[in-house]
Amino acid sequence: MNLPDGLIDGYWNVLAWCLFAIAASLAARRAPWHVLTDSRRLNAFLAMIVGLILLWHLKAGIKPGLALHLLGATVFTLCFGWALAFIGLCAVLAGMTLNGAAGFEAFAVNALLMAGVGVFTSHWLHRLVDRVLPRHLFVYIFCKGFFASALAVMAVGVVSCMLLVLAGAYDSDYLTSEYLPYFLLLGFSEAWLSGMLSTLFAVYRPELLADFEDAQFFGRR
Repeated sequence: MNLPDGLIDGYWNVLAWCLFAIAASLAARRAPWHVLTDSRRLNAFLAMIVGLILLWHLKAGIKPGLALHLLGATVFTLCFGWALAFIGLCAVLAGMTLNGAAGFEAFAVNALLMAGVGVFTSHWLHRLVDRVLPRHLFVYIFCKGFFASALAVMAVGVVSCMLLVLAGAYDSDYLTSEYLPYFLLLGFSEAWLSGMLSTLFAVYRPELLADFEDAQFFGRR
């Protein structure tokens, strides 16, 4: 995650910018911008961006491009839906890039990996939970908040390793032995943080969650 400039060749960067342009335009069209007219939701949106910029700076790495940090994609998706979550995480990445923690040239690649894969995986898992599991508070917290966040981080790790191998940046044996296994540990940390935040929001601030229907979970009207 947070690939620096020059790690992958120009072909992959051009392809990434094309895909990013499509994803960003789709997210901008589908985003429920009216949600941000509520001052509480807007403040929460901006606070999550600032908080994640700080959180993404707390990272560990062994070689260029092989950094590990918490993601926050699942909580962002729970609170604002996939479109605003994608845009919000791109804003987080923009802050990281301007601060020198990621490359300008590699911005599109990083956005597709962390915002794209992270949000898509979270959104797909949330829809799967809604389809196959009962609507229950503990299902919401543990499946949508806890397990979905762990799987989203692991998906980012797998896709990142695949890209680095295909681009010839690192050998597959090295990544599978020295980098990819750590995403299991990172997934647990991400799950703990996301589960805690989703619990707090569900109990004390359910209005900040995009798909949390207060009446169905607590019997309120």
